[in-house]
Amino acid sequence: QVQLVESGGGLVQPGGSLRLSCAASGFTFSSYSMGWFRQAPGKEREFVGSVGWSGGMRKVADSLKGRFTISRDNDKSTVTLQMNNLKREDTAVYYCAAGSHPYYIQDQPVAYWGQGTQVTISS
Repeated sequence: QVQLVESGGGLVQPGGSLRLSCAASGFTFSSYSMGWFRQAPGKEREFVGSVGWSGGMRKVADSLKGRFTISRDNDKSTVTLQMNNLKREDTAVYYCAAGSHPYYIQDQPVAYWGQGTQVTISS
């Protein structure tokens, strides 16, 4: 049974940081690109970042560069999203995803989705 379980979401003040983790099981983690998407209320789901199967080919959405960093640990089957200097507009449900393409997930079919974790930025 494939599972992607996100953790680390919560409420943080503007300017703060959060570290989201996604624990994967039930598939060959190291063969898939991994990524994060988010969906804010009333908006479409959008790409946040991705990392290729080996840990290279990292990509972060242009609007988030400099604040968000993505990484993975194939030994632990986890992917992490470090978010710094958070802004109110970062409030969203963040989803972990496994991509069918080994290097990229943006604009590619997603093989598996997590259930999401809520991130709320508010003072």
